Amino acid sequence: MGEKLLLLILEEHRGKALGILLGLIASILFISYGFWRSLFVIFCIVLGFFIGKRIDENHSFDNWLRQMFRDRQR
Repeated sequence: MGEKLLLLILEEHRGKALGILLGLIASILFISYGFWRSLFVIFCIVLGFFIGKRIDENHSFDNWLRQMFRDRQR
């Protein structure tokens, strides 16, 4: 019964469930570590997500780093 309810919620309300989960995690981080440390952790998670996404899309990580630092030198 519980598994069916969880699957129904995830299928029908995926965005809301994800938002609630992210809000819960963020609030626990803010309470436990404070605002700035939590913001740093969230920044690292987002950065890791984007790097992982680029790797999953079969883009070379080395080319991405070169492009990132080449754009900054201009």
